Amino acid sequence: MGSFGNPDLVEIETDILIIGGGMAACGAAVELMRWAPEGMRIRLVDKAAMERSGAVAMGLSAINTYLGEQDPKDYVRMVANDLMGIVRDDLIFDVGRHVDDSVNLFEEWGLPIWKQPGDEDKSLKEGGMPVRSGKWQIMINGESYKVIVAEAAKKALGMDRIQERIFIVKLMLDSNKENQIAGAVGFSNREDKIYVYRAKSILLVAGGAVNVFRPRSVAEGMGRTWYPVWNAGSTYAMAAEVGAELTMMENRFVPARFKDGYGPVGAWFLLFKAKATNGKGEDYLVKNKAMLDQYPPYGQSKVPATCLRNHLMMKEMREGRGPIMMRTDIALQTLAKQYEEEFGEKDAKKKIKHLEAEAWEDFLDMCIGQAGVWAGENIEPEVRPSELMPTEPYFLGSHSGCCGIWVSGQTDISPTEWCWGSNPPAPGADPGPQTATYTRMTTVRGLFTAGDGVGASGHKFSSGSHAEGRIAAKALIQYAMDNKDFVPTLPRTASELAEEIYAPVRNYLEHCNYTTAEDVNPNYITPKMLQSRLQKIMDEYVAGVGSFYTTNETLMTMGLAKLQELKIDSKKMRAKDLHELMRAWENYHRILAGEAHLRHMLFRKETRYPGFYYNMDYDFVDEVNWKCFVNSRIDPKTGEWVAFKRAHIDLVAK
Repeated sequence: MGSFGNPDLVEIETDILIIGGGMAACGAAVELMRWAPEGMRIRLVDKAAMERSGAVAMGLSAINTYLGEQDPKDYVRMVANDLMGIVRDDLIFDVGRHVDDSVNLFEEWGLPIWKQPGDEDKSLKEGGMPVRSGKWQIMINGESYKVIVAEAAKKALGMDRIQERIFIVKLMLDSNKENQIAGAVGFSNREDKIYVYRAKSILLVAGGAVNVFRPRSVAEGMGRTWYPVWNAGSTYAMAAEVGAELTMMENRFVPARFKDGYGPVGAWFLLFKAKATNGKGEDYLVKNKAMLDQYPPYGQSKVPATCLRNHLMMKEMREGRGPIMMRTDIALQTLAKQYEEEFGEKDAKKKIKHLEAEAWEDFLDMCIGQAGVWAGENIEPEVRPSELMPTEPYFLGSHSGCCGIWVSGQTDISPTEWCWGSNPPAPGADPGPQTATYTRMTTVRGLFTAGDGVGASGHKFSSGSHAEGRIAAKALIQYAMDNKDFVPTLPRTASELAEEIYAPVRNYLEHCNYTTAEDVNPNYITPKMLQSRLQKIMDEYVAGVGSFYTTNETLMTMGLAKLQELKIDSKKMRAKDLHELMRAWENYHRILAGEAHLRHMLFRKETRYPGFYYNMDYDFVDEVNWKCFVNSRIDPKTGEWVAFKRAHIDLVAK
């Protein structure tokens, strides 16, 4: 058994390696075992424990992507409108035509899905009609949503193929074959062990990025965010380091959520029909509606883009008409009155009690901290409204955002320039003729992604991420079979990799006795201190909450220089235990994800997402010059970063 500073080295060979344990990973696990030929080696490695891993860890009160009787083309139109027109229609359509099958599986595995009266005993597959909270959303009792989905994945794979509590921190290219993934390295966050994996193909599904920006929560609430805090941008950072092409990393999501608890608002808007007002009680969406005319067509649809709804709200806050209030009181009182008219006073009281319970359950299913805020502040939602507040920015590709990695599409629906296999495209170029194509493969051969990892394809949410993991799984198998004779060769030995992984540990052990206060030392910096520096840079120079989401080219250029200095200082991070080692490597990933975001924002000469950020040098949407994908790539040999345009193509008539 290794000791701290002297870890055991474990080397493992596999055909397919899944990195992550969230919804996409679980979907891939189930599908892999349906199609993999006998003898194919498959391994899943998760930083956490799969039952409570990923964005669905705490639970959900709704599945936000379920098409039912609706047309996948309409789903594409909705996503395109909400993300200001720049999306991959092919990838979205592909999720839309498969997502319901994943939802049917969830129900088969035991997930309770709300049904319309009279259909309670029918499954979705049997024609049972779900209770919709919106056009694309259905209500569930989802506190154990992830537990149910993970259980199915574990049962399919078998525990001998699963390793939990291991943090993969670095991917490696093959030393003999150009632009070919060969393996990954990580460490246990419970034991003194470093794991080196050789793999023919890898599915990288480690989630989005949180805590790159300074959060609104401070002091004892510092760890409170909307998206899960363990999402450290590892998907984007590790892919970028080996030369995978990123796309739309300038996109970020700034959700409006219940203040301090980050509680969800979707059910309140959609199910309870609540409205948000400014501090004077005015409906700011109605009051400021004319502002939407500046952003055709995205502001003029029946449901304006999310960033534009934020844009109208921020006007009220900037001009001193805050706070923004969710009128839970009016919504519940209105529904109570409606019930009395429909059912009479006695039955109405029962239904109102049930409704109030559902209001609390919305939080208890997926954001218990918000229920704590309500209880702690003596808020009765049927009596008193609650504040809303835009959060700090997040990077994600599966929710209401579309940053991520540039991937190959499906040959039956994608343009040829968006499909590749043996010859991924060079930066800015088309891939050229292909002998075989593999959907969801990045521009690095053998490296695939799904969920938050796939760029330019948002609004998958939990069900779509699971479905996309299943879609990617088949391509992973095909790739591994087509390259069955490939023997991965790593460019560095396990001992060399171990020295890099444990560098923060060395920094601590060599210098911890220099001072009597171990947190104050001229030879190292703690991960917590370094993260605070990163968040301050991103907040003040890259349009965080402190600048009310505004920046300009001068600020961003200064921010980029500060990030370069921070990268130098990051080499001096310490790790006094395995927990700090995990925090140190999360910081490395967050810095790279933040840098990608900043470089993309600098490159795009417009404000494509008003309400999410404002580049005050180009405070407009430029449909003529910038309705295109902004992509970037790091040269893994030189470290040089280049950004460039790729043409946007509408495949579904808008």
